[in-house]
Amino acid sequence: MMGRKSMSRASPLLLLLLGSGLFFAAYNLFSMVHHHQRRESGRELPRDDQITRMPHEVKGSGGPRRPFHVAVTATETTYSRWQCRIMYYWYKRVKDGEGSEMGGFTRVLHSGRPDSLMDEIPTFVVDSLPANVDRGYVVLNRPWAFVQWLEKATIEEEYILMAEPDHIFVKPLPNLARDDYPAGFPFFYMRPDEHAQTIRKYFPEENGPVTKIDSIGNSPVIIKKSMLEMIAPTWMNVSLNMKADPETDKTFGWILDMYAYAIASALHGVQHILCKDFMIQPPLDEKLGNTYIIHFTYGCDYSSKGELTYGKIAEWRFDKKSYTSGLPPRNLSLPPPGVPETVVKLVKMINEATANIRGWDDERNYLPPGANK
Repeated sequence: MMGRKSMSRASPLLLLLLGSGLFFAAYNLFSMVHHHQRRESGRELPRDDQITRMPHEVKGSGGPRRPFHVAVTATETTYSRWQCRIMYYWYKRVKDGEGSEMGGFTRVLHSGRPDSLMDEIPTFVVDSLPANVDRGYVVLNRPWAFVQWLEKATIEEEYILMAEPDHIFVKPLPNLARDDYPAGFPFFYMRPDEHAQTIRKYFPEENGPVTKIDSIGNSPVIIKKSMLEMIAPTWMNVSLNMKADPETDKTFGWILDMYAYAIASALHGVQHILCKDFMIQPPLDEKLGNTYIIHFTYGCDYSSKGELTYGKIAEWRFDKKSYTSGLPPRNLSLPPPGVPETVVKLVKMINEATANIRGWDDERNYLPPGANK
C-alpha cells in the first residue's frame, strides 16, 4: 500500500551535513523545554493580534472537496505516545463531520523501528538523524522525517496538514489552503524582523526583504504535497546549518526549526495565508471562538479562586510536561470556577479521550520497542 521512491532528490548539502559528524556538547532536552517555558512566561499574556493576511486572489472557498492528509511526526517515548493517542482519538471523532476535508492520517515515527502503537495508529517508520547530529535537539528530526516520508510513502491526497502530537481537533477542519497559498498559524513570538541580522545568514538580501518570511512554524500548516516536497529538503538543510551556528542556536533556541521552516518557505517564494482561527493555545487564549485545534503546549496553573498564576505551580494545574515519563490519569480534575473556557474544554477533551481509548493505562502500550509484552 505504501510505495517507495528513490532518495536521489536529497541535496548534496544534506549528505555532507549528515556525514560531517557534528559533535558538540548535547543539550538537555528537558532543560530546553523549561527554558522555553520560562522565556514565554516572561511575556505579557495580553497581546496584539496579528493581522490575517488573505491575498485577494484566494478569498472565498467553495468548489469540489479538497481532502488533506494529516501527518504528525513522533518519537517512541511515552511522552510522545500518549499525546499521539489522544490526538488520533479526536481526529477520528471529527474527521467525518460536516465541513471536514480531513483525509487519511499518518504518524511519521522517526525512531527507525516500529513500536507498540503500530496497530492502533496508522504509522510510517523513518530513520532518525545519525547519532549526535541533532545534538540533543530532538525537533531537528522533524524536517528529516518529512523528507523521508514524502520520498518513500504513497500519499493519496493532494494536500498535507503538518500537525503535532499535542494538537487536539476541536471540530471538523476544512482545507484552509488556497491553491498555491498554504495556510499557517501566526505565532506571536515569531518576529523575523527583530532578528534580521541573524536571518540574513540564511536568507540573503538578493532574496528580498525579511518581511517575506512569515511568522509561522511548520505546524499547523496545510500545504500542497508538491510544495512540501520542494520545501522539506531546504527546511532540513537550513535547520542543520542554523543549529551548527552557535549564535543562531542561541538566538532562536527551542523555536529554531520553526524559523528554519519559515525561511525555507520564503527561499522558495512561498507565502502562507495566516489563519488566526486555525489554533488556540491555552491559557494564552481564553475564548474558543471559531478555532479548529487546541494546542496544549503551555502549562495551565490556577489558584483555587480561578486566578492564573502563569509560570508558578498553583492549587490546580495541567501541564503536559508533568507527564514526560508517565501518563495523565483518567478523569483529571476540572479547573476551579472562573477559569477560561479554553482550559475547561481542554481538560474535558482529554478526559473523554482517556476514558474511551482502549488500554489507556496498559503499560504494554508504552514499552520500548523490542521489549516483551
